[in-house]
Amino acid sequence: MPIKDQYKVHKEPFYQQQSNEVALYEAAYAARLPVMIKGPTGCGKSRFIEYMAWKLDKPLITVACNEDMTASDLVGRYVLEANGTRWLDGPLTTAARIGAICYLDEIVEARQDTTVVIHPLTDHRRTLPLDKKGELLEAHPDFQMVISYNPGYQNLMKDLKQSTKQRFTAFEFDYPDAKLETSIVAKETGTDEALAAKLVKIGATARNLKGHGLDEGISTRLLVYAATLIKGGVAPRDACRMALVRPITDDADIRDTLDHAIDATFA
Repeated sequence: MPIKDQYKVHKEPFYQQQSNEVALYEAAYAARLPVMIKGPTGCGKSRFIEYMAWKLDKPLITVACNEDMTASDLVGRYVLEANGTRWLDGPLTTAARIGAICYLDEIVEARQDTTVVIHPLTDHRRTLPLDKKGELLEAHPDFQMVISYNPGYQNLMKDLKQSTKQRFTAFEFDYPDAKLETSIVAKETGTDEALAAKLVKIGATARNLKGHGLDEGISTRLLVYAATLIKGGVAPRDACRMALVRPITDDADIRDTLDHAIDATFA
């Protein structure tokens, strides 16, 4: 199988458009402009990129960033084998070679000295210096850089430099409005809209507590988890406690508040 095909999104991912983000992304890709996606946990950032890669019929290489990730993890390194050493491309280099969309998920989790390696790929140069190999790689014409992060987790230690931010166009995502989110949960899981609406109502209750005991509200992803459990035969109250409350808080008072909201919704 050609390497490009290994990274293709072959099946259409379910994505419910909220506004005109699809057309705007298509315009950014047509100009090969780098894209930044900002939004809370579980609001559909990664699903959107996966959907756009499918729609554009382009390979997608996703990297889950973390604080231990080095520049070599992105770019590549020499590896020792029985017959000597050979160069092994990292995901960023592979994407630049084959013309893929390279998606760095939660980029603020990576060290700033690591993320600077993307700079020459995100301006007019569109090149990637492979210093250890002595190669200056020119990005394939189809290559595009995409990054995402959750602004709610920003602090002085976990934020992007302005020199990085100002290389990107940007989308700001949020959770859908209640009607659209109900439709998403119902279509994603095959449950009826009445049940989906109840789950969305619980999600709204939790989101109102953000900053008042909760660091983050219940995501659309967790609502889908709860609906999936219910469809699988789990009692609604148990499914909601398991999928919506216990993952997001260890605070007894907040937990009790959300448990009461669940009991009231499914009374």
